Amino acid sequence: MSDITFAPEIRPIPVREIMPWAVFGGLLMVLAIYFVGAEEGATTLFSSLSTHEFVHDARHLLGFPCH
Repeated sequence: MSDITFAPEIRPIPVREIMPWAVFGGLLMVLAIYFVGAEEGATTLFSSLSTHEFVHDARHLLGFPCH
């Protein structure tokens, strides 16, 4: 038997590779917070209540008032 083991090279991920994904994730989070927290009343983008009803339980879970 041989005593050869595989030791992978561990290197950090460069910031320039992570940054586009971090920006994309941040934009998705901002969009989600808008629809859960502000898609109602004067700031609404859609005239129907379908978006409000779709995220209704998430509003209560996150502590946003809605009634």
